Amino acid sequence: MMDWTLSIAILIGGLLLSMGIGLPVALGFFVINIIGVFLFMGGARGIDQMIANATVAVSTYSLAPVPLFLVMGALFFHSGLARRVLDAIDVLIGRLPARLSYLTVTSGTVFAALSGSSLANTGMLGTLMVPEMMKRGYKKHMAIGPILGSGGLAVIIPPSTLAVLFGSLARIDIGGLLVAGLLPGLVLAILYAILIFVQAKWDPEAAPSYEYVPKPLGERLYIFARDILPMAMIIFAVVGSILTGIATPTESGALGIVAVALLALFFKALDVKAITTAISDAARVTGMTFLLITASSTFAQLLAFSGASSGMVRWATSMDLGPTQTLLIMALILLVLGMFMDQVSMMLITLPIFVPLAMSLQFDMIWWGLIMLLMLEVSFTTPPFGLLLFVMYGVSPPGTTLPDVAKAALPYIACVFLLIAMVILYPPLATFIPSLM
Repeated sequence: MMDWTLSIAILIGGLLLSMGIGLPVALGFFVINIIGVFLFMGGARGIDQMIANATVAVSTYSLAPVPLFLVMGALFFHSGLARRVLDAIDVLIGRLPARLSYLTVTSGTVFAALSGSSLANTGMLGTLMVPEMMKRGYKKHMAIGPILGSGGLAVIIPPSTLAVLFGSLARIDIGGLLVAGLLPGLVLAILYAILIFVQAKWDPEAAPSYEYVPKPLGERLYIFARDILPMAMIIFAVVGSILTGIATPTESGALGIVAVALLALFFKALDVKAITTAISDAARVTGMTFLLITASSTFAQLLAFSGASSGMVRWATSMDLGPTQTLLIMALILLVLGMFMDQVSMMLITLPIFVPLAMSLQFDMIWWGLIMLLMLEVSFTTPPFGLLLFVMYGVSPPGTTLPDVAKAALPYIACVFLLIAMVILYPPLATFIPSLM
């Protein structure tokens, strides 16, 4: 058998080379898979096995929540429910220094619990909030930074489509992984709020105050009851149904769609255009994701069949490194990869190696999975190719450069790193809620 170092060099190196020369990620996987099948699996017989693997990979029941959560989130935005929530939170916050930055973080946190899509959250908040902040004289970092930070919260706060995909690929309990992000997500939102407070104190001109007439208490309570409280129905349908054991993650996705549709009907915001657009958006993203999973299923098997996965695990465990040091190396690898590729591709490349290594070190897999998800959240905003950077750049005011956007993201990335340190030092932050299930 070929030495495992040569096997991993051919497979991983070939895949990175294919991406480097501009091949689409899925096509790059398929090309390397075909080469690997002939090298490690006996040629034509291996092709039959590759086709069989692909069928099994995309037909697994654990992936069913992905399209359901995508439809739910798209319907939430396209029906206008998101704008209703944003306007209500705006009224409730009242008069605060840097109030629009706080509004962004608060709304982004709520949207994360109602949609599960970082890209959609960032795009909507950027479109609605940046023009208003610029008009009020906010400096760019006070307008762009909170949107990038709060947009990424959807990676860990349920319902997170990325968490479902991660749990399915890593064979981690998806329900447990989903709810594990709830408490850390709220802590991260609080860290963002503290950051905004410090920035506003340090430079009051970065978020100048403006005349704001607060609504009477009775009117604010009415707006809360009318526009915010009903949204708890969506959160309970998804998160509550999983926590109480009423539904599986797949069933909770279906319940979430029903909850959004009923609320949209109640507010007379559900129409044919919103439904067709939501389904179309979800189908496009689901198709792309499942194509990548199809391509990666054989890739993972090739890593195992060639001895690359087991060889890497033996090599890593033979080094004089403790579990925490190994965990930090995994995080560093994701940080570097996140500068050059999307999150799904990163998972497909690393999980076949990381999962056996994490299991050999006897990590709590939900705790480990949440830390990896937090690193994937960081990769959304790491230059030069962080996806949220480009989404934010697309809706930023004229004269904004990509370095401006990346610079605004840095303090919020630091907050995520602080949260990762807190989860490593105090694991119950991630495992407490799953332990209640």
